[in-house]
Amino acid sequence: MLNFLLTVDDLVWGVPLIVLIIACGVWLTYRVRLLQVFHLGKALRLMVKNEDGASGEVTSFGALCTALSATIGTGNIVGVASAIAAGGPGALFWMEVAAFFGMATKYAEGLLAIKYREIDATGHALGGPFYYIERGMGKNWKWLANCFAAFGVLAGLMGIGTITQINGITTAAQNFFDPNARHVVMTIGSGDSAAVITVTTVIVGLLVTVCAALVIIGGIQRIASVSQIVVPFMAAIYVICGVLILLFNITEIPEAFRQIFVGAFAPKSVAGGIVGISIRTAMQKGVARGIFSNEAGLGSAPIAAAAAQTKDAVRQGLVTMTGTFIDTIVICTMTGLSIVITGAWRPELGLEGAQVTMYAFQKALPFPNQVCSFLLMMCLVFFAYTTILGWDYYSERCLEYLTKGDMGPVKVYRWLYIAAVFVGPYLTVKAVWTIADIFNGLMALPNIVALLALSGVVAKETAAYFDEKRYVEHLK
Repeated sequence: MLNFLLTVDDLVWGVPLIVLIIACGVWLTYRVRLLQVFHLGKALRLMVKNEDGASGEVTSFGALCTALSATIGTGNIVGVASAIAAGGPGALFWMEVAAFFGMATKYAEGLLAIKYREIDATGHALGGPFYYIERGMGKNWKWLANCFAAFGVLAGLMGIGTITQINGITTAAQNFFDPNARHVVMTIGSGDSAAVITVTTVIVGLLVTVCAALVIIGGIQRIASVSQIVVPFMAAIYVICGVLILLFNITEIPEAFRQIFVGAFAPKSVAGGIVGISIRTAMQKGVARGIFSNEAGLGSAPIAAAAAQTKDAVRQGLVTMTGTFIDTIVICTMTGLSIVITGAWRPELGLEGAQVTMYAFQKALPFPNQVCSFLLMMCLVFFAYTTILGWDYYSERCLEYLTKGDMGPVKVYRWLYIAAVFVGPYLTVKAVWTIADIFNGLMALPNIVALLALSGVVAKETAAYFDEKRYVEHLK
């Protein structure tokens, strides 16, 4: 079964889908006239400015933090490390390329989310790809909207928001507090697949489940409130660590950039004769992990953007676009530079995933190894916890669309989601990650079709906004 799932995953997340997502970003970049270059400054300023008297459930900043809570996750630490370990330093270059065009994609998603959202008499907002597919493309495409919503529900419940995240948290905690597994409660399975459950796993699993439940039961307002505190806090800690690494190794930065650019086009010049690292490998690993990290094109972020208190679709599109900038251009770049500077990616070290980033932190920061390990563990814990919250919101909204606004099934789903978090530490993760990858890819297909079909709407709205200079009023 696992081999079958891996085969399906390779088909879904193969070259065609990656090329389609990048091509969509390139096309949208052309249609909005390099907006991510000429108007990034405006977008960053609008990010922290709330709009008075507008419809919606949370502030624009709250909606952005909700999206970032799901976007900034273990992919920023583990995903970047895996990409560079497999594709060499050049993978980071292609990750940045994917993020650059992904900013135009995220902008279009945020704009369309507001333009086609639905707000009822109580002020409850619902929007996202399912609505801009149905309302923008027409009723004949409602089946495609239903497909997206169904894939979103399954992606949230089946792993990406629950089992994989809580398992990442408990594993990180166990590796720090009880790395030799001296306090075993039980062993699940046998042989190579046996999973050792320690006291740390049980305690941390329960604590995270309770903390997640207290937030999730409160709905979008509580998720957004917590996200506005936790997301800036966790991002700031990680960025500070990244800046310290760069400052303490400032003389190594030029060489790191040389390795990144040379590795993007001539990987063997950096990696020697290492088998498997080619331009194609560097490009595929970098682009795939970049898309997976910032979720540009997957259609998840516009679900949160639709709840924003704003009157202008373009304004929210600009705010949504900053999510990709923060996630990849800032956070992933810091992780990647740390790994390249320290050489933590080199195959002869035999490191994988979070171990690569851990090695980089321990070697580059002027702190004891135990302190570096603790800092990275806390970042992993916060990143994964906020992903649990963000993906609950995404999948709830997808279910609400499928049930035509009936909140009964949604309330039941919340408890199922919490139950999945609770059992997560005791389940095998590999198959769950693969299933989640598949559903994420299946979410992207309907969304990309809609973005391409509605690119004319995006271009028209964008031109009108900047021609009329409405952004001047928003920046006051």
